[in-house]
Amino acid sequence: MTERQSRYEYEELLACGRGELFGEGNAQLPLPPMLMFDRISEISEEGGENGKGKVRAELAVQPDLWFFSCHFKGDPVMPGCLGLDALWQMLGFFLGWLGGEGRGRALSVGEVKFSGMVLPSIKMIEYGVDLKRIVRAKLTLGIGDGWLKADGETIYQAANLRVGLFKS
Repeated sequence: MTERQSRYEYEELLACGRGELFGEGNAQLPLPPMLMFDRISEISEEGGENGKGKVRAELAVQPDLWFFSCHFKGDPVMPGCLGLDALWQMLGFFLGWLGGEGRGRALSVGEVKFSGMVLPSIKMIEYGVDLKRIVRAKLTLGIGDGWLKADGETIYQAANLRVGLFKS
């Protein structure tokens, strides 16, 4: 594994998607178009709402993003599940960043609330995950709460996101 950084740019996220960041068989981000952020602007074992760590990421929204043309024709909106997936992606990245071994898989979410939409007119999405608990047993499990802000306004909230790392 390479040295832990406090932020990661797009090319480094692509390296993670190719399995080059945390080692073979360990946490990987999906590659585009399923990679849902351009950069991780902050990652730390400290801070966050619970003092147990946090991850922050950003996506510069372009009106020609792949999902706008098909969801929905004439009424483009980012699918809510993609915003939720971004939060799972970030939590899995955090576990790999900590040195956890195994392939990341989203396991569950306790509750999700949508109070707005990501439209092609939005310029910037900010995501946040605040860690609540890390369990290191047969598998490494991360639990956290997340949010999505569209141009500074919180429009998604997700409680008790869970991601596990599974050794094959």
